[in-house]
Amino acid sequence: MKLADKKLGFGFMRLPQKDGKIDYESLCEMVDYYIANGFTYFDTAHGYHDGASEIALKECLSSRYPREAFTVTNKLTTPYFKNEAAIRPFFEQQLEWCGVEYFDYYLMHAQDSGNYPHFTKHRAYESALALKKEGKIRHFGISFHDRVEMLQTILDDHPEIEVVQLQFNYVDYEDSAVQAKQCYELCRKYGKPVIVMEPVKGGSLANLPDKAQKVFDALHGGSNASYAIRYTAGFEGVEMVLSGMSNIEQVKDNVSFMKDFKPLNARERAAVDAVSRILKSMDIISCTACRYCVAGCPKNIFIPDLFSCFNQKTAFGSWNQNYYYGIYTTNKGKASECIGCGECEKICPQHLPIRDLLKSVAKEFEK
Repeated sequence: MKLADKKLGFGFMRLPQKDGKIDYESLCEMVDYYIANGFTYFDTAHGYHDGASEIALKECLSSRYPREAFTVTNKLTTPYFKNEAAIRPFFEQQLEWCGVEYFDYYLMHAQDSGNYPHFTKHRAYESALALKKEGKIRHFGISFHDRVEMLQTILDDHPEIEVVQLQFNYVDYEDSAVQAKQCYELCRKYGKPVIVMEPVKGGSLANLPDKAQKVFDALHGGSNASYAIRYTAGFEGVEMVLSGMSNIEQVKDNVSFMKDFKPLNARERAAVDAVSRILKSMDIISCTACRYCVAGCPKNIFIPDLFSCFNQKTAFGSWNQNYYYGIYTTNKGKASECIGCGECEKICPQHLPIRDLLKSVAKEFEK
């Protein structure tokens, strides 16, 4: 499946602001430049900008361009349907908000072990497929935030899924909490095209500490974002890489290196690997994610995953680590639930003071 001719997608999550509202004038300029350079893929969801993202898409895109000139992906999100009967009216409203008669792609949003049962109980997948049969959805898929075992469950339950949207960047690729590599490889095994979200890790990979910045500066080449986006776009099976662009400068930069996309060369890939190592060395907790501690924990705390969330938030100020913390404590122990038995410390090959570290994690995420 080829989502569009060019791999750079315009994510409507972090749009330009003016006086506390989306700046339509700036956004129209961004959309015009993006389309003028041959790009067509737009991604939104009702929760983005508290419902204003879809309306902005109508005002700045669908009301100004013929329908065949662009591709739109929208999503069904848990808070907006309480039962099966609510899905179709909400979907029809989304079409109206976006100013379109159909969505090119419609995704079951942010699938994980916490909300998947809600989608299953209220037949969300079946409702979306019925809308697809009516021509109101062209392609059906999911966006995903959880462990690879959960992804496999969903793909096995729903072989009709055509595309999977994953968090994927050069830092998260081998991260034990995000499991980007494992999820990507499972998508390849199942033959599912991948849409990448967070290639620049919420913008954090665009603003690097000095030691990491010097590595990219030595290349005398593109922007920090260019290395991050091209890294993900170079993987086989990755059909689209989303960028939540917030100003015209970001659009122009992204277009400059994605208009005639070329994967990272060997020198650039080595630099990305070096930057990744530097960033990972900033981790506050030197956990290697061997997971020996998990099996013996009487409170079923996923200790390495909580440590990874803490490290990433501390090192990058990553905006969505609270979300991942919620995932890894759904039906599992929270850091604050540690009873101090010390079984984890007895088996930890890194000899970490896990009980004290969990207190720091709880302080950060359970405020």
